[in-house]
Amino acid sequence: MTEPLTAAVQDYLKAIHALGGAEADVSPNQIAAALDVRGPSVTGMLKRLAKEGYIVYEPGAGARLSETGLAEARRVVRRHRLVELFLTRVLGLDWSEVDAEAEALEHAISPRLEAALAAHLGEPLEDPHGHPIPSSSGELRRRDLKRLTDFRAGDRVVIREVADDNPARLRRWRSLGLTPGANVDILSIEELDDLFEVGVNGAVVRVGREGLAGLRGEIVTT
Repeated sequence: MTEPLTAAVQDYLKAIHALGGAEADVSPNQIAAALDVRGPSVTGMLKRLAKEGYIVYEPGAGARLSETGLAEARRVVRRHRLVELFLTRVLGLDWSEVDAEAEALEHAISPRLEAALAAHLGEPLEDPHGHPIPSSSGELRRRDLKRLTDFRAGDRVVIREVADDNPARLRRWRSLGLTPGANVDILSIEELDDLFEVGVNGAVVRVGREGLAGLRGEIVTT
């Protein structure tokens, strides 16, 4: 029976996955920034992960998840997102609060509890922030989404997912109705002032580019 992965190893694999390490090399500097750790610590951990077969690592090129590492990373992502959904849907926590809680709990969830959570929640496809939840077999739906700030005036967009790393911004988006599933009309863009005028839920909102950062969606097709 293999030893369970440490929380640190899980955090590294999840960070590499979030940075695109399933398809491309991720630099140590990117990983250090994502985890807020020092460069030498990252180098040492990457060498360890490569030795244990979780990543392919070439100094100077970066790290990429191996098949084993990808499976482990998605297990952590699955548990994190299931916990977020459980905390919001069952315990009633605000969506701005659950990311930090899930970060702590994801390492302590057994496969049995993971299966029970998924069953209780009805085998959900998305977390509260719209991010796809990997299946129990590690499959993750791919979506071709764009940042809201990349759309043009006149576009009608449906928000699919929102960044979950800033509680204040999540509360602001909730108050404006900028949540997954909401249709947003890009009414105008004032390039000089970097200001967007958008229509959502019958209201017109004026917000800067930074205020929309972290919102991703796609053109409404119907």
